[in-house]
Amino acid sequence: MAVFIADGFFTGREMSAVTHLKDCINYLLTNAQHTVFQILKNDLKQFDITPVQYGVLKSIWEYDLHNPKDIADCLSLENSTISGVLDRMESKGLITREIDNDDRRFVKVCLTDRGRELEGSVIEVVDEVNRRVLSQFSDEEVRQIRDYLRKIDNESA
Repeated sequence: MAVFIADGFFTGREMSAVTHLKDCINYLLTNAQHTVFQILKNDLKQFDITPVQYGVLKSIWEYDLHNPKDIADCLSLENSTISGVLDRMESKGLITREIDNDDRRFVKVCLTDRGRELEGSVIEVVDEVNRRVLSQFSDEEVRQIRDYLRKIDNESA
């Protein structure tokens, strides 16, 4: 496990000073994520959806999730955040929220016709963004990047 120290970065094996902000893993990951987010945001604009709204749609399309808490967990979002996202999606006519017939204490997120119709086109655009962003890397490097990011993500688990 990595631990940040006042003016360095300790990996458990060695001490190496992070002398420049731009060498800090948090800085690098944040900027890379911001760059990809902006590209995706721009390319999804044609559908009037945001990257987060795409995530909600994808969690329904791919995993058949309908409970707001399950969707929030899938996307690593807070329950309070997902509520606002769902409000905006409902006002755009992408989803409806209905009382779950199996348990009336719960709300069920359902796709509208518009939400269902976007699937093919939106996935095509997201796939193209992925191809474009990763085009500078070999197939092996792409596999490694994904593996490394999953490894970092699992540190928090």
